[in-house]
Amino acid sequence: MFEQLGLIGCGLMGGSFALALKRAKLVKRVVGYSKSPSTTERARQLGVIDVAAPSALLAVSGADLVLLAVPVAATESTFRAIRHGIGAETLVMDVGSTKSDVIEAAQQSLEGKLKCFVPAHPIAGKEVAGIEHADADLFTGRQVVLTPIKATLRSNVQRAAQVWTGVGARVSQMTHQAHDSAFAAVSHLPHLLAFAFMNGIASQPDGDAFLELAGPGFRDFTRIAAGEPTLWRDVLLANREQVLRQSQLFRKALDELETMMRTDNVTDLEQAITEASQVRGEWRLGSSTESTDA
Repeated sequence: MFEQLGLIGCGLMGGSFALALKRAKLVKRVVGYSKSPSTTERARQLGVIDVAAPSALLAVSGADLVLLAVPVAATESTFRAIRHGIGAETLVMDVGSTKSDVIEAAQQSLEGKLKCFVPAHPIAGKEVAGIEHADADLFTGRQVVLTPIKATLRSNVQRAAQVWTGVGARVSQMTHQAHDSAFAAVSHLPHLLAFAFMNGIASQPDGDAFLELAGPGFRDFTRIAAGEPTLWRDVLLANREQVLRQSQLFRKALDELETMMRTDNVTDLEQAITEASQVRGEWRLGSSTESTDA
């Protein structure tokens, strides 16, 4: 059991982690901080945190477990704000959807405390954000990917795995490069396409009329377009090289399908659809790296 969780970012992810820890009796006290004092106070009122800290540094002071649940663009400034409050035995984790930029921020900011940091990405989320939607079950049965670096103590990797397992998650490890490449394909590009698709519909003169006719297929395809704009802006920019690479591969596949349609190539078009249908039919959520909201 941990004595104190220092929670930086009292939103959906951070709040859910705190609630899951409490339910599993893995922490005695949660001290939280968010940039917005009203958010921090609301988290305290809801019982997600026990103490509302006036600063990030004070939230982590005395904590033996720290979780950064902030936008990836705010990672470096947050590390700089808390580094003097991180003890030698403190376990520090994040929940960012990109890892290379987060690790670079840690290397630039944490100095001698880098050994305490275990980069983590819980593959979980909701279409809604905010502390009001925090859920102790958010990570149950979901995958959490750890991307430790050379400086990370092996004992801290083991502790991190135990924490996430303790709140019901399934833990795996990979390099941060492999992580960002994989999630560009199965998470970041799908979000980019969903945003573009919705904007494409909305920009048409008859867009509203089209939307009135939309059914379950449209709902399922566009669900992730309702993601939090600031979060996804930061994710797409942070992992832009990998996302743009995947976008080019998608364009190639789309061009091939369009060519089949233009040339009335019935056989190849049916074959391409059949292959896609088979791959999708054989895929199961959690069978390897999960598709996700984050």
